Amino acid sequence: MITMRRQLLGLGFVAGSSLLAMNAAHALNGPTAINIDGGPLGSLSLSGGFDAYGFAVSGMPAGGNGSNTTNVGTNVGSAIIQLQKTTGELQFNIEIGSVGGSIAPGTVTSRPGQTSVSNYVTGPLYEGYVTLAPKDMPFTISAGQLGSLEGYEASLPWFNPSQLVTSIFYVQNSSARGVEANYTKGPFSATVEYGDGWDTGVFNFVQALGTYTIDPNNVLNVYYAGNVGRQGLTAKTYSNTSVASYGPYFMNSQMFGAYYSFTAGNLNLVPEVQYVYAHTNHQLGINKTTANLGAALFGNYTFGKSPYSLGGWVEYENSQGAGSWFVGPKSEGVGFALAPTWQYKDLYARVNAGGFYLLNNKYQGVSYGYGTSGTDKFQFVGTLEGGVLF
Repeated sequence: MITMRRQLLGLGFVAGSSLLAMNAAHALNGPTAINIDGGPLGSLSLSGGFDAYGFAVSGMPAGGNGSNTTNVGTNVGSAIIQLQKTTGELQFNIEIGSVGGSIAPGTVTSRPGQTSVSNYVTGPLYEGYVTLAPKDMPFTISAGQLGSLEGYEASLPWFNPSQLVTSIFYVQNSSARGVEANYTKGPFSATVEYGDGWDTGVFNFVQALGTYTIDPNNVLNVYYAGNVGRQGLTAKTYSNTSVASYGPYFMNSQMFGAYYSFTAGNLNLVPEVQYVYAHTNHQLGINKTTANLGAALFGNYTFGKSPYSLGGWVEYENSQGAGSWFVGPKSEGVGFALAPTWQYKDLYARVNAGGFYLLNNKYQGVSYGYGTSGTDKFQFVGTLEGGVLF
């Protein structure tokens, strides 16, 4: 049986709602905001989205789905309404709803759960912050419930090449309460965030993102995230789960990563590499340094002016030490996803198919994996996803 942590939103890990995810030409065109006259507030924009999906997962362990090895069903993915004010010296962003549906192949040991608004302490408030943007100044300051700065993949599935996500996305932090400062000068921008990473309510987590726009078709992003203190075992994280049972190395880690967006005509390619580690801390039960390396190549191709496109990715994952970062201790594996997509104005549908193969599934002489035996090396995930964006 795979030893794994609970996914952050039940349906899948909600990692960083990457601010730079919009740099690339995605397989899906995102929501088109509706402009609203906000009276004394000025011009406002309203947007949102909803998606649902049917799924089939192979290699389910006996304990995860009775005596079956395949699990099928349907779920609501994400349902979000966003109201923004992006002009003037005082701005704001409010996102209400539930975010989920992102499934990482290789991690599914029970039926993907229904999305819920109870995963964050802030309830249905997924993001909500105010921004001070001094006139003619190169910086802004924001405070509130902020999105993560980690990684290329976004929390909302329609901003990603596929509804299926990688091991890189799976180990990242999600939205957090805190403050954020951004500085932009020519082709370079830098953002630093200080808050309660992992939704713990303890303010000891720092994130940073640097972006260099070489030209419209070439953009480099480098990011960091880490705990500057120590997150105790009695603290609570997503869905009111204790740090002790969730895995203290996640909340007491240091993460470094980078991704590069390259666009040529209808093709967009994004390679990404990420390394995260947690040092020995016997008080937290981390008896030896543990780490996880992830590397992936994302791709999107649009077929001219037709409503069809193709997204996907390939990945490599390697864990070191006793920590169960992705599948299990010292797991090593490769994965893939493909997502043929159709979109007409505000409607879209796509087929997501992917899998993960374990190159190593043993730790201290004990094997783990998939299927009724609990030691199979391959898991397949397929979904049929549909949604509306506005």
